[in-house]
Amino acid sequence: MSRTVAVLLAGAVAAVVVATPAEAAPADYSLAAATYAGTQIAAHEGVQGSVRADPAGQTLGHDVSGHQGVVDWPAAAGAGAKFTYVKATEGTGFVNPRFGAQYDGAHAAGIIRGAYHFARPDVSGGAQQAEYFIAHGGGWRPDGSTLPGALDIEYNPYGDVCYGKSPADLTAWITDFTRTYLAKVKRSALIYTSTAWWKRCTGNTGRFGTTNPLWLARYAPAVGELPAGWAKQAIWQFARGGGLPGDQNYYNGPLTRVQALAKGPS
Repeated sequence: MSRTVAVLLAGAVAAVVVATPAEAAPADYSLAAATYAGTQIAAHEGVQGSVRADPAGQTLGHDVSGHQGVVDWPAAAGAGAKFTYVKATEGTGFVNPRFGAQYDGAHAAGIIRGAYHFARPDVSGGAQQAEYFIAHGGGWRPDGSTLPGALDIEYNPYGDVCYGKSPADLTAWITDFTRTYLAKVKRSALIYTSTAWWKRCTGNTGRFGTTNPLWLARYAPAVGELPAGWAKQAIWQFARGGGLPGDQNYYNGPLTRVQALAKGPS
Protein backbone atom coordinates (compact mmCIF):
# COMPACT_ATOMS: atom_id res chain seq x y z
CA MET A 1 0.00 0.00 0.00
CA SER A 2 1.36 3.39 -0.92
CA ARG A 3 1.94 6.14 1.66
CA THR A 4 -0.67 8.33 -0.06
CA VAL A 5 -3.41 5.65 0.08
CA ALA A 6 -2.64 4.89 3.75
CA VAL A 7 -3.00 8.54 4.70
CA LEU A 8 -6.31 8.81 2.84
CA LEU A 9 -7.68 5.69 4.57
CA ALA A 10 -6.61 6.94 7.98
CA GLY A 11 -8.35 10.24 7.30
CA ALA A 12 -11.54 8.44 6.31
CA VAL A 13 -11.53 6.41 9.55
CA ALA A 14 -11.00 9.58 11.58
CA ALA A 15 -13.91 11.24 9.77
CA VAL A 16 -16.21 8.32 10.62
CA VAL A 17 -15.25 8.50 14.30
CA VAL A 18 -15.91 12.23 14.45
CA ALA A 19 -19.33 11.79 12.76
CA THR A 20 -20.56 9.25 15.34
CA PRO A 21 -23.60 10.83 17.08
CA ALA A 22 -23.53 11.50 20.79
CA GLU A 23 -25.80 9.56 23.15
CA ALA A 24 -29.34 10.89 23.43
CA ALA A 25 -30.05 13.12 26.38
CA PRO A 26 -32.00 11.43 29.20
CA ALA A 27 -35.76 11.94 29.21
CA ASP A 28 -37.07 14.88 31.21
CA TYR A 29 -39.20 13.89 34.21
CA SER A 30 -38.84 17.17 36.08
CA LEU A 31 -42.61 17.77 36.04
CA ALA A 32 -43.69 14.19 36.75
CA ALA A 33 -44.36 14.62 40.46
CA ALA A 34 -46.71 17.53 39.77
CA THR A 35 -48.34 16.07 36.66
CA TYR A 36 -51.44 13.93 37.05
CA ALA A 37 -54.63 13.06 35.23
CA GLY A 38 -56.10 16.25 33.82
CA THR A 39 -53.45 18.82 34.77
CA GLN A 40 -52.78 19.53 31.12
CA ILE A 41 -56.41 19.23 30.07
CA ALA A 42 -57.38 21.86 32.62
CA ALA A 43 -54.52 24.10 31.46
CA HIS A 44 -55.46 23.84 27.78
CA GLU A 45 -59.24 23.53 27.92
CA GLY A 46 -60.18 25.27 31.15
CA VAL A 47 -63.19 24.73 33.39
CA GLN A 48 -66.65 25.51 32.01
CA GLY A 49 -68.64 25.09 35.20
CA SER A 50 -69.58 22.25 37.48
CA VAL A 51 -72.24 19.60 37.80
CA ARG A 52 -75.29 21.12 39.45
CA ALA A 53 -76.57 17.95 41.12
CA ASP A 54 -75.56 14.32 41.49
CA PRO A 55 -76.68 12.60 38.28
CA ALA A 56 -78.98 9.65 38.83
CA GLY A 57 -77.49 6.21 38.38
CA GLN A 58 -73.87 7.35 38.76
CA THR A 59 -71.29 6.15 41.28
CA LEU A 60 -68.99 8.67 42.93
CA GLY A 61 -65.24 8.21 42.93
CA HIS A 62 -61.98 10.14 42.60
CA ASP A 63 -58.36 9.90 41.47
CA VAL A 64 -55.16 10.87 43.24
CA SER A 65 -51.40 11.01 42.72
CA GLY A 66 -48.32 11.74 44.78
CA HIS A 67 -49.36 15.40 44.50
CA GLN A 68 -52.10 14.74 47.09
CA GLY A 69 -49.58 13.48 49.64
CA VAL A 70 -50.99 11.43 52.50
CA VAL A 71 -54.65 10.64 51.81
CA ASP A 72 -57.16 10.07 54.61
CA TRP A 73 -58.84 7.06 53.02
CA PRO A 74 -61.37 6.31 55.77
CA ALA A 75 -62.52 9.94 55.47
CA ALA A 76 -62.79 9.59 51.68
CA ALA A 77 -64.89 6.46 52.10
CA GLY A 78 -67.04 8.28 54.62
CA ALA A 79 -67.53 11.13 52.13
CA GLY A 80 -68.91 8.71 49.55
CA ALA A 81 -65.93 7.45 47.54
CA LYS A 82 -66.69 4.04 46.06
CA PHE A 83 -63.73 3.77 43.68
CA THR A 84 -60.43 5.51 43.02
CA TYR A 85 -57.56 5.55 40.55
CA VAL A 86 -53.99 6.21 41.70
CA LYS A 87 -51.15 7.42 39.47
CA ALA A 88 -48.51 4.70 39.40
CA THR A 89 -46.04 5.63 36.68
CA GLU A 90 -45.02 8.03 33.93
CA GLY A 91 -43.06 7.10 30.82
CA THR A 92 -40.35 4.60 31.73
CA GLY A 93 -38.57 6.69 34.32
CA PHE A 94 -40.97 7.78 37.07
CA VAL A 95 -42.85 5.92 39.79
CA ASN A 96 -45.16 7.76 42.18
CA PRO A 97 -43.29 7.48 45.50
CA ARG A 98 -46.59 7.42 47.38
CA PHE A 99 -48.22 4.85 45.13
CA GLY A 100 -47.99 1.87 47.48
CA ALA A 101 -49.39 3.73 50.48
CA GLN A 102 -52.19 5.30 48.45
CA TYR A 103 -53.14 2.13 46.57
CA ASP A 104 -53.11 -0.09 49.66
CA GLY A 105 -54.73 2.60 51.79
CA ALA A 106 -57.72 2.79 49.47
CA HIS A 107 -58.10 -0.99 49.57
CA ALA A 108 -57.94 -1.04 53.38
CA ALA A 109 -60.74 1.53 53.51
CA GLY A 110 -62.98 -0.64 51.33
CA ILE A 111 -62.64 1.52 48.21
CA ILE A 112 -62.29 -0.28 44.87
CA ARG A 113 -58.96 0.88 43.47
CA GLY A 114 -57.03 0.92 40.21
CA ALA A 115 -53.77 2.35 38.88
CA TYR A 116 -53.09 4.65 35.94
CA HIS A 117 -50.08 5.47 33.77
CA PHE A 118 -49.26 8.94 32.43
CA ALA A 119 -48.27 8.35 28.81
CA ARG A 120 -45.05 9.80 27.40
CA PRO A 121 -44.97 8.85 23.70
CA ASP A 122 -41.96 11.14 23.32
CA VAL A 123 -39.62 8.97 25.42
CA SER A 124 -40.30 5.32 24.49
CA GLY A 125 -42.70 2.95 22.78
CA GLY A 126 -46.18 2.03 23.92
CA ALA A 127 -45.34 -1.63 24.59
CA GLN A 128 -42.32 -0.66 26.69
CA GLN A 129 -44.41 1.73 28.80
CA ALA A 130 -47.16 -0.85 29.31
CA GLU A 131 -44.58 -3.29 30.65
CA TYR A 132 -43.09 -0.61 32.92
CA PHE A 133 -46.56 0.23 34.24
CA ILE A 134 -47.39 -3.41 34.95
CA ALA A 135 -44.04 -3.94 36.68
CA HIS A 136 -44.65 -0.99 39.01
CA GLY A 137 -48.18 -1.60 40.26
CA GLY A 138 -50.36 -1.29 37.16
CA GLY A 139 -51.48 -4.89 36.95
CA TRP A 140 -54.82 -6.41 37.85
CA ARG A 141 -55.92 -9.21 40.13
CA PRO A 142 -59.27 -11.05 40.21
CA ASP A 143 -60.04 -10.11 43.80
CA GLY A 144 -63.16 -8.07 43.09
CA SER A 145 -61.60 -4.87 44.42
CA THR A 146 -58.97 -4.05 41.78
CA LEU A 147 -59.87 -2.18 38.59
CA PRO A 148 -57.97 -2.74 35.34
CA GLY A 149 -55.24 -0.20 34.67
CA ALA A 150 -55.81 3.04 32.78
CA LEU A 151 -53.72 4.87 30.19
CA ASP A 152 -53.71 8.64 30.72
CA ILE A 153 -53.05 10.12 27.28
CA GLU A 154 -53.35 13.92 27.14
CA TYR A 155 -51.48 17.13 26.32
CA ASN A 156 -47.69 16.91 26.61
CA PRO A 157 -46.48 18.92 29.65
CA TYR A 158 -42.97 19.20 28.18
CA GLY A 159 -43.55 20.60 24.70
CA ASP A 160 -45.59 19.93 21.58
CA VAL A 161 -49.08 18.93 22.70
CA CYS A 162 -49.08 15.83 20.46
CA TYR A 163 -45.56 14.79 21.48
CA GLY A 164 -44.23 15.63 18.04
CA LYS A 165 -46.13 12.72 16.51
CA SER A 166 -48.67 12.42 13.71
CA PRO A 167 -52.20 11.11 14.36
CA ALA A 168 -51.20 7.80 12.74
CA ASP A 169 -48.11 7.52 14.92
CA LEU A 170 -50.02 8.28 18.13
CA THR A 171 -52.76 5.82 17.21
CA ALA A 172 -50.09 3.17 16.66
CA TRP A 173 -48.48 4.06 20.01
CA ILE A 174 -51.78 3.70 21.89
CA THR A 175 -52.41 0.42 20.07
CA ASP A 176 -49.01 -0.92 21.18
CA PHE A 177 -49.71 0.04 24.79
CA THR A 178 -53.23 -1.39 24.94
CA ARG A 179 -52.37 -4.61 23.10
CA THR A 180 -49.41 -5.23 25.38
CA TYR A 181 -51.47 -4.56 28.49
CA LEU A 182 -54.19 -6.94 27.33
CA ALA A 183 -51.67 -9.65 26.45
CA LYS A 184 -49.89 -9.38 29.81
CA VAL A 185 -52.79 -8.73 32.18
CA LYS A 186 -55.71 -10.33 30.29
CA ARG A 187 -57.82 -7.21 30.78
CA SER A 188 -58.39 -4.22 28.53
CA ALA A 189 -56.96 -0.96 29.86
CA LEU A 190 -59.18 2.08 30.18
CA ILE A 191 -58.21 5.09 28.09
CA TYR A 192 -58.28 8.46 29.84
CA THR A 193 -58.38 11.50 27.56
CA SER A 194 -60.37 14.55 26.49
CA THR A 195 -62.41 14.84 23.30
CA ALA A 196 -60.51 17.95 22.16
CA TRP A 197 -57.08 16.33 22.59
CA TRP A 198 -58.25 13.10 20.95
CA LYS A 199 -59.52 14.97 17.90
CA ARG A 200 -56.39 17.06 17.59
CA CYS A 201 -53.76 14.41 18.18
CA THR A 202 -55.25 11.10 16.99
CA GLY A 203 -57.39 12.52 14.18
CA ASN A 204 -60.42 11.39 16.22
CA THR A 205 -59.79 7.74 15.54
CA GLY A 206 -62.63 5.40 16.45
CA ARG A 207 -60.31 2.42 16.76
CA PHE A 208 -60.62 1.86 20.51
CA GLY A 209 -64.33 2.42 21.11
CA THR A 210 -65.25 -1.26 21.23
CA THR A 211 -62.16 -2.54 23.01
CA ASN A 212 -61.17 -0.10 25.75
CA PRO A 213 -63.52 1.62 28.22
CA LEU A 214 -63.41 5.42 28.08
CA TRP A 215 -62.47 7.60 31.04
CA LEU A 216 -63.35 11.10 29.84
CA ALA A 217 -62.08 14.38 31.30
CA ARG A 218 -64.37 17.39 30.93
CA TYR A 219 -64.94 19.98 33.64
CA ALA A 220 -68.42 21.18 32.78
CA PRO A 221 -72.06 20.69 33.78
CA ALA A 222 -72.46 17.82 31.28
CA VAL A 223 -70.27 15.15 29.70
CA GLY A 224 -70.65 16.64 26.23
CA GLU A 225 -69.30 15.18 23.01
CA LEU A 226 -67.37 11.93 23.24
CA PRO A 227 -64.38 10.94 21.10
CA ALA A 228 -65.16 8.89 18.00
CA GLY A 229 -65.88 5.21 18.50
CA TRP A 230 -67.32 5.41 22.01
CA ALA A 231 -71.09 5.38 22.49
CA LYS A 232 -70.74 6.15 26.22
CA GLN A 233 -68.10 6.86 28.82
CA ALA A 234 -67.27 4.42 31.61
CA ILE A 235 -65.98 7.20 33.89
CA TRP A 236 -66.39 10.97 33.72
CA GLN A 237 -63.80 13.12 35.49
CA PHE A 238 -66.06 16.10 36.04
CA ALA A 239 -64.20 18.38 38.48
CA ARG A 240 -60.66 19.20 39.59
CA GLY A 241 -61.64 19.29 43.24
CA GLY A 242 -64.58 18.75 45.56
CA GLY A 243 -65.61 16.61 48.49
CA LEU A 244 -63.03 13.90 47.81
CA PRO A 245 -59.23 14.14 47.64
CA GLY A 246 -57.96 14.89 44.14
CA ASP A 247 -60.18 14.93 41.05
CA GLN A 248 -63.87 14.06 41.19
CA ASN A 249 -65.32 11.28 39.02
CA TYR A 250 -68.57 9.51 38.27
CA TYR A 251 -68.73 5.93 37.10
CA ASN A 252 -71.48 5.67 34.52
CA GLY A 253 -73.66 3.20 36.37
CA PRO A 254 -74.47 1.85 39.83
CA LEU A 255 -71.90 0.40 42.20
CA THR A 256 -72.67 -3.09 40.91
CA ARG A 257 -71.20 -2.06 37.53
CA VAL A 258 -68.00 -0.82 39.19
CA GLN A 259 -67.79 -4.14 41.02
CA ALA A 260 -68.33 -5.99 37.74
CA LEU A 261 -65.48 -4.07 36.08
CA ALA A 262 -63.22 -4.97 38.99
CA LYS A 263 -64.24 -8.63 38.95
CA GLY A 264 -63.67 -9.11 35.25
CA PRO A 265 -65.17 -11.77 32.99
CA SER A 266 -66.56 -14.86 34.69
